[in-house]
Amino acid sequence: MATTYHCPQDGTRADVASAPWCCPVCRGPWDLDFTPSRPLSAAALPGRVNSLWRYEEVLPLSSPATTLGEGRTPLVPLTATVSAKLDYLMPTLSFKDRGAVMLAELARRLGPEHVVADSSGNAGTSVAAYCARAGLPCAVYVPEGTSPKKTEQIRAHGAELVTVAGDREATALAARAAADAPGTFYASHVFNPYFLHGTKTYVYELWEDLGGRLPDALAVPVGNGTLLLGAALATAELLAQGLITRRPALIAVQAEAVSPLAAAFHAGADDLLDAPAGAAPTLAEGIAITRPPRARAILAAVRESGGTFLTVPEDRIRAAQRELAARGLFVETTGVACWAAVGDRRDADIVVPLCGAGLKTGTAA
Repeated sequence: MATTYHCPQDGTRADVASAPWCCPVCRGPWDLDFTPSRPLSAAALPGRVNSLWRYEEVLPLSSPATTLGEGRTPLVPLTATVSAKLDYLMPTLSFKDRGAVMLAELARRLGPEHVVADSSGNAGTSVAAYCARAGLPCAVYVPEGTSPKKTEQIRAHGAELVTVAGDREATALAARAAADAPGTFYASHVFNPYFLHGTKTYVYELWEDLGGRLPDALAVPVGNGTLLLGAALATAELLAQGLITRRPALIAVQAEAVSPLAAAFHAGADDLLDAPAGAAPTLAEGIAITRPPRARAILAAVRESGGTFLTVPEDRIRAAQRELAARGLFVETTGVACWAAVGDRRDADIVVPLCGAGLKTGTAA
């Protein structure tokens, strides 16, 4: 297990086994001092476990006890140029399982008294499931108005559900206050970098399934940016290992109603602009984040890839959900955002993730 966190803002370092959940100097999220143990070889993959743990050389943890067989989701063509990776076909029906298994496995090894998480729904269901698998008591904080199907799933896994009055930001603040208590592991998909090393397996799977290459562009829904930053990690690692010759452009997609990162990007800013106190209503609840803590890293990653930010209005989200359902794919409203943004593109080979199952939110009204 890698042993050191570092703060990208001020350089503070801390041992993983004893570190607080955030940098004690600036209260920002950690990065992880980690380099793959050896280059990944496509020739070594046949016969390995059919889950994301097949990429053991590039993961900061190995030999997990908490796995539910997550990863290795199908890649399906939708048009001549756009394909979809069906990440809603995960044990808890969302892509968040990629990172949640890392957090639960890390927590299991550290042995806390209890685990705390916060979420608009999907990360919470994933953490609840993997904590159940690991035998860890868990409390999940969610904002009022979270999809009843998601809160039912959290309870079903035995986690304590804590509903917070207010928006996603208020929920995060409540969970972080609880995370400061002794004996607590904060299973934060935003602050803990192990989560990003789980989501990066999305790109390693694409690389394997496409025969050792990546598409021209990866379209990714962005709220807190965990899938995008994982994708940036993976493309950098693949390039450093000589396994690709160029990095694909990252197309970051936000709901038009809540798009602070898109506004900052198009203004040429390195960090967020002044943002409203709360999020506007949007069908894409999973990416309705007004002040993502890793904003600077997200903006930098998109620029370095030669990518861009796109936004989608609510009526386009509704239409995109219907379009995918007509193709046999029932996806939750957050998960259709990328298809809404790039489904009609013909100028590049693009992969979009379908991040959560439609059963989690139902059909958009």
